[in-house]
Amino acid sequence: MKPSWFAVILAVLSTELLTSHCSTIKSPRFRGRVQQERKNIRPNIILVLTDDQDVELGSMQVMNKTRRIMENGGASFINAFVTTPMCCPSRSSMLTGKYVHNHNIYTNNENCSSPSWQATHEPRTFAVYLNNTGYRTAFFGKYLNEYNGSYIPPGWREWVGLVKNSRFYNYTISRNGNKEKHGFDYAKDYFTDLITNESINYFRMSKRIYPHRPIMMVISHAAPHGPEDSAPQFSELYPNASQHITPSYNYAPNMDKHWIMQYTGPMLPIHMEFTNVLQRKRLQTLMSVDDSMERLHQMLAEMGELENTYIIYTADHGYHIGQFGLVKGKSMPYDFDIRVPFFIRGPSVEPGSVVPQIVLNIDLAPTILDIAGLDTPPDMDGKSVLKLLDLERPGNRFRTNKKTKIWRDTFLVERGKFLRKKEESSKNTQQSNQLPKYERVKELCQQARYQTACEQPGQKWQCTEDASGKLRIHKCKVSSDILAIRKRTRSIHSRGYSGKDKDCNCGDADYRNSRAQRKNQRQFLRNPNVQKYKPRFVHTRQTRSLSVEFEGEIYDINLEEEELQVLKTRSITKRHNAENEEEAEETARAAHDTMVADGTDAIGQPSSVRVTHKCFILPNDTIHCERELYQSARAWKDHKAYIDKEIEALQDKIKNLREVRGHLKRRKPDECDCSKQSYYNKEKGVRAQEKLKSHLHPFKEAAQEVDGKLQLFKENRRRKKERKGKRRQKKGDECSLPGLTCFTHDNNHWQTAPFWNLGSFCACTSSNNNTYWCLRTVNDTHNFLFCEFATGFLEYFDMNTDPYQLTNTVHTVERGILNQLHIQLMELRSCQGYKQCNPRPKGLETGNKDGGSYDPHRKERRCSVIVVQPNPKSLCFFVEQEDCLMFAKKYISRISY
Repeated sequence: MKPSWFAVILAVLSTELLTSHCSTIKSPRFRGRVQQERKNIRPNIILVLTDDQDVELGSMQVMNKTRRIMENGGASFINAFVTTPMCCPSRSSMLTGKYVHNHNIYTNNENCSSPSWQATHEPRTFAVYLNNTGYRTAFFGKYLNEYNGSYIPPGWREWVGLVKNSRFYNYTISRNGNKEKHGFDYAKDYFTDLITNESINYFRMSKRIYPHRPIMMVISHAAPHGPEDSAPQFSELYPNASQHITPSYNYAPNMDKHWIMQYTGPMLPIHMEFTNVLQRKRLQTLMSVDDSMERLHQMLAEMGELENTYIIYTADHGYHIGQFGLVKGKSMPYDFDIRVPFFIRGPSVEPGSVVPQIVLNIDLAPTILDIAGLDTPPDMDGKSVLKLLDLERPGNRFRTNKKTKIWRDTFLVERGKFLRKKEESSKNTQQSNQLPKYERVKELCQQARYQTACEQPGQKWQCTEDASGKLRIHKCKVSSDILAIRKRTRSIHSRGYSGKDKDCNCGDADYRNSRAQRKNQRQFLRNPNVQKYKPRFVHTRQTRSLSVEFEGEIYDINLEEEELQVLKTRSITKRHNAENEEEAEETARAAHDTMVADGTDAIGQPSSVRVTHKCFILPNDTIHCERELYQSARAWKDHKAYIDKEIEALQDKIKNLREVRGHLKRRKPDECDCSKQSYYNKEKGVRAQEKLKSHLHPFKEAAQEVDGKLQLFKENRRRKKERKGKRRQKKGDECSLPGLTCFTHDNNHWQTAPFWNLGSFCACTSSNNNTYWCLRTVNDTHNFLFCEFATGFLEYFDMNTDPYQLTNTVHTVERGILNQLHIQLMELRSCQGYKQCNPRPKGLETGNKDGGSYDPHRKERRCSVIVVQPNPKSLCFFVEQEDCLMFAKKYISRISY
């Protein structure tokens, strides 16, 4: 018995020791995040995303349920921003964790869900990484603006994605690759409720089938994006909504800001009323999202998964309603468009905590990977925000100087397309021209066309070596005999026709009097004594008859006979041959008897059009066919098939003709008008240009080629603008302005209550070519926005004194500080990976121990230290400021005396 009891005790002790050993070697990353009995289960992740939800306009104030769940039950990030305030670019950054300049999704149209996105960046979203490590991934809601539903993006096991842009009714979703249309029934089709139901059902089903498999879900709502259709039970809420009326509301025009702000004036009364209704409808749509968050929270609590689930709530960008006179929209670099709500709740997140550090939309993907226990890929630009929530290691309680968390205090805001290739080529050319002259000559002389001694046909320059051994470029000197031969050859070629010859052949018009002859001619015309010809009578009577000779016979045509203009058919016959006249009458009668349809004479109408051999179009625009087509079904069917084949053949012919016409337009030769005096000037200018080009130095050929391409680009862009303007005029589109994005609103826009009944209006609020790059800095001392626009315009706003960005104070910033901001902005514009895109604050790099940040405004600090040596064994120093005392103690040993 004793040995058996001893074995049992030994087994129990070994089990406890093994358990304690396993608990010690477990990674501290997840220690304390989940309950004791569930430490072997990775946490669930739910990302709730809204579309166009603002912070500055008070949209979160009405979402009491969401605030109770996320704000009171989790952490609030009060400085959450997006790097690009547009739907598709921001969502692409959320999926990939990259800035726009690294995933190349510039706008909502260009490259959004394109083949290059699908091939390059879509296989590297956070869903792919989690799916490969055992997470059950699911997506419900809006994906990307140009997603067409033809495929399932990689990494998602369950897919219910909205096709195209946000809608609440009458939309199409892709359910695991199968398109499914929805109508206007609230109970079955309201989009917010539909994706909420689908996500809850999927979570329950997955936990029932796979209880130990973690789940990662994305619930992407369309609210509060347009068309702002709310649920019926919320259509009467907030009749006096005024949260959007901020100090910047209708603050216009703004002549100190970029060109769109300068162009935008104060809103009209109808615009202001529209903003009030728009704010009300947006808040109403968010009520369904608020209910969705409550249902999601209740489901997790019922299933016992609440304490093992991270819930993240945010939006793709902000919004403006009337700010700076802009009726509605986004895409501006100001806080109302780039600030977003951002909340996290889950294991180890302290309820009700507030995080002041900057978090971005590019941090979502690294954070989700970090929650799942994965490392951040080096190509992602964002960082995991769990470091800001790490409350597990309080540190040594005896240490009073706890290390401050190192985190970014500056990020990049970018929007629009980047510099074109033409600018890059000109930049490269400029850089190559900065080489020393002897290097450029050496590089140029390596080309084969300059190595021969003027022996190649058409060679104008040659490389020679002088007495000192240096390479020189000289122009070829041709003998007079060769010049004569070339001149004679040019004259021979000019007489013949060649396909490459683009000169105008004006014949006799090429002759022009000499200068002396033209001078004498002008003097003759100015002489008043010269009698000029003045006709007394001009013959203006109309011709009465016309005689025509044909094959030796003379025919008379009387132009005054009225019978030529009536419907009677006539034939022109010989005036002296009666037999032929009778034969012609018999032929006409025979034709009249054969070509009859429905008892009417179709050919008797001279204006009738013969479409087919059996059908005609009469002058009164009626169609008549032969009687058998109306009586025989077989004849009708055969003739219709014949017409269909004719139409198909004509369509093919029209297509080919259009291609040929386009080809001829592209290969159109230069026109010349020999009657115009400018023709000679143009010809002289072309010759002078060719002569100048032949004498052009090789160093300048590359620059001239770049200038030519630039001129061609500008010309093509000008023609494109002209075509757009013509199409607008043809359509009668009055709501459009060059370079601006406009919209119209009428009584039929909103299909749900509250309705709009004040009529239609037009507003232009943005631009597709509004390209900018900005620095946004938030730290303990500074809070500013610095922007560089593609037009060269600069903006600077100090939010400590101007929180609503009302005044551009760039003129008050010193030139040296602007240069430092520009250098920092250029570094972020080209950054790749989280190491480059999240630089350490410069204050930490220079030895600042207080965790301070880089301050471009901080001037050089000088500490005055007075050193006194009363005796050879002692040294005293005096400082003017108390904060310079540590500086003196640190560097006193370096003072030599």
